[in-house]
Amino acid sequence: MDWKSHRIDTLLEQALIEDQAARDATTNLTIDPDLRAAASVVARQELVVAGLGAIPRFLEIFARLDPRPPAQTRFEVISHPEVFDGVRAHPGQVLAVIRHNARVLLSCERIILNLLQHLSGIATLTRRYVDAIEGTHARVLDTRKTVPGLRALEKYAVLCGGGTNHRIDLASGILIKNNHIALGGGLPKVLAKALEKRRKGQRVEVEVRTPQELEEALEFGAEAILLDNMTPEAVKRSVERIKKETEGQERWIPTEASGGVVLENIRAYAETGVDFISVGALTHSAKAADISMGIAAEAA
Repeated sequence: MDWKSHRIDTLLEQALIEDQAARDATTNLTIDPDLRAAASVVARQELVVAGLGAIPRFLEIFARLDPRPPAQTRFEVISHPEVFDGVRAHPGQVLAVIRHNARVLLSCERIILNLLQHLSGIATLTRRYVDAIEGTHARVLDTRKTVPGLRALEKYAVLCGGGTNHRIDLASGILIKNNHIALGGGLPKVLAKALEKRRKGQRVEVEVRTPQELEEALEFGAEAILLDNMTPEAVKRSVERIKKETEGQERWIPTEASGGVVLENIRAYAETGVDFISVGALTHSAKAADISMGIAAEAA
């Protein structure tokens, strides 16, 4: 993750502005402006870390918004070499220590924790799904079911958990779904247009829900198939049919299962031979990880 990208900078800055972190009334009235402190970021559960790289960037951006002199906002973020985004952490493990002006730490505490807890929650849930299909051919995909404005960060957290990113937005891939087919005059017409007018290198994927729709997609040149809301048994039959279609050819039609996938059944889907399994829950239903921050004054 490029934490200094314009998109991420804007997101982090808006979080600080939303919380009015540079105008923290309680902290500014009660804490000595010259007090230095150390904040320990601690895992309170088994989790997969995501978002540590954002901490220095948060503090750099805060310095631009903070009316205090730069000398008061010098900082360092220290973590063990074995602790970084994507690793598993255990209860009680220190993820990072931030040495900074005490006022800054207090003003930024909640925002830093919100981000770490949210992203680590996504990474942790993703890892559970990835572990559940270990040893199979399938890979776990995320979806576009993300919090508006946070997609880049949430998809990064999926990568930290061992998952794979699907298309980042509507411009980055072609996925013909049932509503496109209904509104565009039927699959043959819609698929032909997509194949003719796509950008170079774009694969055209078609969503199917029945054996009949699958046959039509194959007949008219679909280059990837999304098997939507099918049982594992139906997915297996569909995958076998698709493989038969390309038998003896260099052509490969990637397959994706989607809809109704949970931890309890993802293994059954993975064992069908499908290439990808998309799981909206990775981003829309991940529980925030339990992470705390303890702050203590440093000796003058």
